[in-house]
Amino acid sequence: MQSVAQFISQGSDEAIVATAPCRADLAGGTLDIWPLYLFHSGAVSVNVALSILTACKITPQAGREIHLQSHDTSRQESFASLDELLTAKSYAHPLGAYLVRFFQPKGGFVLETFSESPAGAGISGSSALMIATAAALARFVGREIGIEQIRVIAQNVEAQLIRVPTGCQDYYPAMYGGVSAIHLEADGVRRENIPVSLDELDQRLVLFYTGAPRQSGINNWDVFKQHINGDKHVIHNFAEISRIAQGMHRALASEQWNEVERLMSEEWKLRRTNVPGITTPLIDKLIEVAMQNGGRAAKVCGAGGGGCVIVLVEPGVRQRVEGAIRDSGGQPLDFQVARQGLNFSSITKPQAARV
Repeated sequence: MQSVAQFISQGSDEAIVATAPCRADLAGGTLDIWPLYLFHSGAVSVNVALSILTACKITPQAGREIHLQSHDTSRQESFASLDELLTAKSYAHPLGAYLVRFFQPKGGFVLETFSESPAGAGISGSSALMIATAAALARFVGREIGIEQIRVIAQNVEAQLIRVPTGCQDYYPAMYGGVSAIHLEADGVRRENIPVSLDELDQRLVLFYTGAPRQSGINNWDVFKQHINGDKHVIHNFAEISRIAQGMHRALASEQWNEVERLMSEEWKLRRTNVPGITTPLIDKLIEVAMQNGGRAAKVCGAGGGGCVIVLVEPGVRQRVEGAIRDSGGQPLDFQVARQGLNFSSITKPQAARV
């Protein structure tokens, strides 16, 4: 499969290229959807940025034609002008089209995107790509927009796209990298870097894809409605998830791995009771295999029902766990904790050999 590095290397020197990493959520997911966090004092979401990247490349071209292309999904479309794009009823590349509708660039261009994340993996590939594409378009049209405002634009446009409320936590790993505590308060949202050893985390986390995509918007919307409608069971579970996420923040900051294990297991147990279908027989089987080979705790990424699973393992057994998962039908994903978030890159051409 092509990588983001290969994608970046192909193109014109005039192109604007932005990259942003995906994420794995460790605790407090779904609480980040407004206004759910307002009902749980001290709400926080904890996540880690992954070196699984998304990228957007914009190349100006003469005339007024606009071409949109998603290389990882093999979708593309062209419009004779911005006016034609704005009046279209549907899109082959909706993420690109919706952001073009917002920024409305003048003149012709080619907008290309690429994601290393499997489809529907639950590691916020779409949100990371929204950040990369929004940032690239802002630079392309000459708008100076702060990174926090890029997040607001990306989150709101993604809500228009998927037509259900979106949470805010998915965008922060794409913006900053590292390990984040996203504090969710009445006076706003604030990101705090958690100063845990990233080298240590590289050895302690395994990520695998189940091979089955899921639709996070649907699962989260079901839970959202139940919470807003006053479902006491769901409200109680989210109060517990909020408590666990606050504990996860403290445990990671002090590198108390036994506590990280306990809290991850506790949150997964609670989430399994929130929505039927958050797990599957394959997910349960692969988690059991991981536990038998050095895993300590595991949970699905995102809303579940498929996608990816993150596993906390003993140091030194990562390769063994990945091998056992692979032998049992899962797809381990190669990654490290992403050390940086949103980044603008230059097209890098391979140099010709000297003769």
